[in-house]
Amino acid sequence: MSDGLSDQDGGDVAREPAPKKSAPSGAADAEAVRKGRRPFVQRAAIVGAAVLVAVIGYFWLTSRNVVSTDDAFIDGRAVTIAPQISGQVMSLDVTDNQFVRKGDPLIHIDPRQYVNDRESAQGALDVAKAQLAGQRLGAEIARKNFPALLEQARAQLAATQAAEVKAQADYQRQRSLPKQATTQQEVDAATAALRQAQAQVRLAEAQVLQNEPAPERIGQADTEVHQLGGQVEQAQAKLDQANLNLEWTVVRAPQDGWITKRNVELGTYVTPGQQIFSIVSPEVWVTANFKETQLNGIRPGQPVKIGVDAYPRLDLKGRVDSIQLGSGSKFTAFPPENATGNFVKIVQRVPVKIVIESGLDPAIPLPLGLSVAPKVMIK
Repeated sequence: MSDGLSDQDGGDVAREPAPKKSAPSGAADAEAVRKGRRPFVQRAAIVGAAVLVAVIGYFWLTSRNVVSTDDAFIDGRAVTIAPQISGQVMSLDVTDNQFVRKGDPLIHIDPRQYVNDRESAQGALDVAKAQLAGQRLGAEIARKNFPALLEQARAQLAATQAAEVKAQADYQRQRSLPKQATTQQEVDAATAALRQAQAQVRLAEAQVLQNEPAPERIGQADTEVHQLGGQVEQAQAKLDQANLNLEWTVVRAPQDGWITKRNVELGTYVTPGQQIFSIVSPEVWVTANFKETQLNGIRPGQPVKIGVDAYPRLDLKGRVDSIQLGSGSKFTAFPPENATGNFVKIVQRVPVKIVIESGLDPAIPLPLGLSVAPKVMIK
């Protein structure tokens, strides 16, 4: 019995693993877990889809009336400073990136040569004025003397003509007398007196002829006055130019702004037209190159939000000022010629000027050329 019992026990022991039916029970549990998670996944998918739709809708709603470009930059006016005379720089009054006011001196050019030129021009003007004054006095005298000389010559002619008549009568009388009533000496004297009277008449006639162009002589005197007056004006112009050149020895700022691109040092010899500075004006704006397909909704006066790449925290606001009447490529050195057989259409960009109205910080400089990203609110 013990053996049988042992066999029975052994059989029982040998059959112990058989009651483990864990595999079917584990699959059921996993399936139950999956079924339990399925509603959560579905809810998460629905929420994610809703968030995605909301985000897409938000961006569509916020950007459908916005036109933007990253092809934009800070623009402004940069005035080139160049001397108008030549000379050596004796004083340099500014340095790089310094802010200057209109009229502030920038450099001083050696003025000694221009001082001498001014003194020489002043002397020439004084001489010309003295000559003009003398000629004017001569013209006034001529207006009185030339008519008087003409009248004097005419009176002298009349007197000589009367003397000639008397001498002619005396001569005829002596010739008509018998030889016994006169002498040859008296006849000869009457003849000589007649010839002398005739000569005096011819001399008086010549003097009258000489003094007849009195108006022309007066006009000549007036012409000389005008000529000397022109010389005075010419001398005055040279003096004015000399004073102007002397004033130009001090190069001054034509407007407020910052000194940039300094190209001069103390002792440099400068010449007219040589670029020595550039002054950047405080007035800046944005030039945005929009694609031609973006211009349909852009109009002057529309508000603009401007982001500056260099200063992300700077919040600038502005408005559309104007649209350039020509694409950027139209004003290049070699504009494209589209009237060819191998034409390839390229979307053009048109500059749009955007005025900055608010958000500027005086402590933060905006150098020309900084990249910006404007967003135009077209509605």
